[in-house]
Amino acid sequence: MSSDFPQLAPGVAANPTATGIARATALFERMDPAEAARTLEPVLAADPASVDGWNLMARLRLALDDNQGALEAANKAIALAPDDSRALATASRALTLLGKHEDAVTMAYRAVIAEPGNPLWHDRVAWALLAADRQFADAEQAARTAIGLDPNEPHYYFTHGVALEALGHVDQARQAMLTSLRMEPENPVAQHRLAVLNGEAAREPEPRKRGFRLFRRRD
Repeated sequence: MSSDFPQLAPGVAANPTATGIARATALFERMDPAEAARTLEPVLAADPASVDGWNLMARLRLALDDNQGALEAANKAIALAPDDSRALATASRALTLLGKHEDAVTMAYRAVIAEPGNPLWHDRVAWALLAADRQFADAEQAARTAIGLDPNEPHYYFTHGVALEALGHVDQARQAMLTSLRMEPENPVAQHRLAVLNGEAAREPEPRKRGFRLFRRRD
């Protein structure tokens, strides 16, 4: 898991907010979001104007399946920095999980407008539209844009495959899934989706968190 939050350089003094955020981020990267959230709470109580802090808290709440809490934290970051693409995208994800699809789509497009060169936000647009069960052609276009911006990320081909399947383009969807699996062979979700496309497996509900990678994994 990568982080968009500043890391503390050796020997560089930092204020308490930056130190607290760095500690919480380290805990999150060690897959302990609950302890990370507990670490971050007093930091935000002492410095409620920290955009980085609220962005991190939103991500932690999503990881803890607290979607309403994630939305509230993201909205606090947005209030402090209306064009912060991270907060907009996180809010979109939370809104999707809360079933508020129109608002989720709007927030996703706002993230793209704020940072059009970030493939993650185009991927978020695609999944917001797919979850809303509409505008599949726009979802497919968003997925293709993400691939164009980062052709080495297997998840974007997975997204493209899902969008192509929604459009009824099964052969193209199969090719997209094969591309994703060539890059990430052990991905069980893509494996199962390809098996469904090949008629070899029954369709099952998607894991809830597969649809959107807020921050790309590096491991």
